[in-house]
Amino acid sequence: MQVRDFMIRRIFTAKPSTTVKELISILETNRIGGVPVVDDKGNLVGIVSDGDIVRFLSPNKEKIYLAYYISYIEEAQKIEDVLRKRLNTPIEDIMVKKNIKTLAPDDDFESAIRLISRHHFKKIPVVNGAGRVVGIISRGDIIHNLSKSIFNEESIQE
Repeated sequence: MQVRDFMIRRIFTAKPSTTVKELISILETNRIGGVPVVDDKGNLVGIVSDGDIVRFLSPNKEKIYLAYYISYIEEAQKIEDVLRKRLNTPIEDIMVKKNIKTLAPDDDFESAIRLISRHHFKKIPVVNGAGRVVGIISRGDIIHNLSKSIFNEESIQE
């Protein structure tokens, strides 16, 4: 079985200029945890996930103290202003840009399993020879195909 046989073809993508706020809306509306980031030609330039957003929005210790200080000295609205500014950040500032792992439509099922398990990814973009995103594979897709294979094999043996 090849990746093209079980990849999800209806994919959601974002542009590097998409804001964090817009990305949150895309993820929430479509009930997904991440998207490939593509240029105007549909070529993969990055990947961004809900985890990247959480890490970007969560304060480190210095920011916690600063936020506490601001809220204590001034009104709590200041913290909301800081958060609001962060929500307007383009995702190109938080997306993964280097060492992006991808699969090709012709790769085999075992390659997908190895890549997902070795790197602990939740999703992997599928990219054609021109660098254009043509699909995506998730851990759930792998499990679904494994279960189909297992149950199909069991019914043949019965």
